[in-house]
Amino acid sequence: MKTSEPNLQGEPDKRVITTIDSPVLVLNQSYEPLNLCRTRRAVVLVFRGKAEVVENSRGEIHSVTQIFQIPSVIRLVYMVKRPRHQKKLSRLEVFNRDQYTCQYCGRQTKELTLDHVVPRRRGGQHVWDNVVSACIPCNRRKGGRTPEEARMKLLHQPSSPRNDGFYVPYHLLNNHGEWQKYLPSLN
Repeated sequence: MKTSEPNLQGEPDKRVITTIDSPVLVLNQSYEPLNLCRTRRAVVLVFRGKAEVVENSRGEIHSVTQIFQIPSVIRLVYMVKRPRHQKKLSRLEVFNRDQYTCQYCGRQTKELTLDHVVPRRRGGQHVWDNVVSACIPCNRRKGGRTPEEARMKLLHQPSSPRNDGFYVPYHLLNNHGEWQKYLPSLN
């Protein structure tokens, strides 16, 4: 088992994550991603027969009498049913859907506004199919007009986001390439 190395003062280095605290991807019986758990929990689930190891990329843990694989991906042996909820329309969700990119000029920035493709004062609804991310200059340029009237073209037609119900932080994807084949595409 990997442990924190002591620093020069003899104290454990808090920046080093031990293997037992590393995240593990949990799949449903149908190989659909459910959530993340810690290695300790994953080993317990496998030991009790509630899950099986699908990917083992980190070695083994030795106890007095047994050797356990350190899983990176586990699959439950039973099906977990989850209700699917439509994502709520909010600024953050629109920016996430549009990947923090202005839908008119293509500039990626954190300083975005919401723009109604068909302006609300002209009967446009505040719904997923009518709201896009826009940078401040593009939103001012478009004003209360439609994109055609303002001679501006949308990069992508707005639509409701796909609700796969599972989100993996981007920084974890870089460290766990073996998870990619079990996660829905990010596009």
